[in-house]
Amino acid sequence: MFNLNCKEEVDYIVKEIRNTFNIKKFNKAVIGISGGIDSAVIANLCVKALGKENVLGFQLPNGTQKDIKDSCLLCSHLGIFNERINIEPTVNSLIKDKDMTSVRKGNISARIRMIILYDMAAKYNALVVGTGNRTELLLGYFTLHGDGACALEPIGHLYKTEVRQLAKYLKIPKSIITKAPSAGLWEGQTDEKELGYKYEDIDKFLHCCYDEMISPEKLSSLPYGFTEKFMMNIVDKVDKNLFKLEPNVTFKRLSVGRF
Repeated sequence: MFNLNCKEEVDYIVKEIRNTFNIKKFNKAVIGISGGIDSAVIANLCVKALGKENVLGFQLPNGTQKDIKDSCLLCSHLGIFNERINIEPTVNSLIKDKDMTSVRKGNISARIRMIILYDMAAKYNALVVGTGNRTELLLGYFTLHGDGACALEPIGHLYKTEVRQLAKYLKIPKSIITKAPSAGLWEGQTDEKELGYKYEDIDKFLHCCYDEMISPEKLSSLPYGFTEKFMMNIVDKVDKNLFKLEPNVTFKRLSVGRF
């Protein structure tokens, strides 16, 4: 189902990154380097678009995290600026509720990371580049004003399955491509464990439902193997989180007064 023309896609994204930076009159990019596949692909594409001297990578672990090794490997592989800032003390200072859920703690971590990235962007006169993909955006699988905050989303039109294809084409280190995707929000957290399904299955359904516009009712009669429970769960996630993609609500003026 997903057979990405990787060369064409890379050329397109690199061109659009350059165009966006030119329009906004910036030269440097700030990226949160998690050690995962999305940030690895984004860093690689930004290096191609802007030059490695203009790509600033920041590792923002919450304590000791296994992904640090891979994020260091990536920065070394690309030859980009790399700085590590441990967010654990800041996160812990904000967690006062002993009954706080892992999701709430994860949201705090994501928002602290974005505060730091935007501060670094101000320091270096740079734009924060997002690492969200189409799967995450459709599902609302991101933190509002956290990892969802950025100036541009270069892979926001690509499903996770397609990002993995792009990573292989870009020769991202194998250890990053093959490991289980995780947002690094808490110890042992993985995307697929939290979502309840494999990305491959989610992507196929999202593509059929939201790109091909095939209804779940019709999909149930087609040989994709989607169960009714699976389809309803995914549609429910999309519907519940749709507000995250909508602009802030502003009210119209009732009348126009004179100065």
